[in-house]
Amino acid sequence: MEFSPLPVTSVVGAFLLAFPALFSIVNPIGASLIFNEVTGGYSREDRAKLATKISLYALVVLLGSLWLGSYILNFFGISLGALRVAGGLVVAIRAWGMLMAPEALEDRKAGDAAMAKGSPDDVAFFPLTMPFTTGPGSISVAVALSSQRPADGPGTASFFIGASLAAICMAAAVWLSYRSADRMMKLIGTAGARVMSRLVALLLLCIGVQIISTGLESLITPLLDGKSAS
Repeated sequence: MEFSPLPVTSVVGAFLLAFPALFSIVNPIGASLIFNEVTGGYSREDRAKLATKISLYALVVLLGSLWLGSYILNFFGISLGALRVAGGLVVAIRAWGMLMAPEALEDRKAGDAAMAKGSPDDVAFFPLTMPFTTGPGSISVAVALSSQRPADGPGTASFFIGASLAAICMAAAVWLSYRSADRMMKLIGTAGARVMSRLVALLLLCIGVQIISTGLESLITPLLDGKSAS
């Protein structure tokens, strides 16, 4: 069973898998509203510099998680199927919490970002990138996505190219949303951001369930084949 109409062994298929999942968990539009509040004391120029630095740092975090996460876990003897099931559970649980109580996620992010005191250089990585923009949830989703890579063959390179392009587009979305946070606040407001949060949370929940199903399939199929052979 494939995750999308296009196989993840293609660049486009991997991109279509990764980008919606990353967009759902990072939620740059909703986060930009909180960013607008906590950086209200900075000048427009400083906020623009912050947006650029945060987007670059977020890209490094996402790419590192996509490229290395599953390999590090495999180093400890965790099978690809088990990694997919565990990663899918993390994604699904995270999405369920976002779907049922987006206000709680907003409060947590606001608390993370509230520590942003000092010069823009001091707060760009911590706390505005980690954990506000790309925290443990985003890293978990990126690792879960990397578990969807083909086990071997030329499709592996295509998968990582597509997933990396998704991470680059995600960083660009963060940059654009944070730079225009004040205008976005006037356009959609808090209520609009919460509606969007629930919509993307539903999408993320579906992605988590699908990752679980592919993991279960890879674990159960060999057992069924073994019983048939015997």
